[in-house]
Amino acid sequence: MNPAPESKFHCRDLIGVGAALLGLLGLSAATILFPPAPWKTGVGLAIAAAKGALIAAYFMRLNRSRGLVRVFAAAGLFWLVIMATLMAADYLTR
Repeated sequence: MNPAPESKFHCRDLIGVGAALLGLLGLSAATILFPPAPWKTGVGLAIAAAKGALIAAYFMRLNRSRGLVRVFAAAGLFWLVIMATLMAADYLTR
């Protein structure tokens, strides 16, 4: 059974997402060249979040998924945030 035409990727979409990921990779590599600053952590986390959002939207096809798949993806992200919060609390209390 062939998938519906709306679920197929177009070549220009894949090239655009790949180029965006390579651009974000270059941007994150370029942050090494800047001197240490408090804003570098925030910039690195923002770049990582953008890369993760691109991967989730296009390669995991969350932008074309039904509601239940998105609910479970959000639940996984919620538990990841809980884990990171508990890990940070453990680190900060030592």
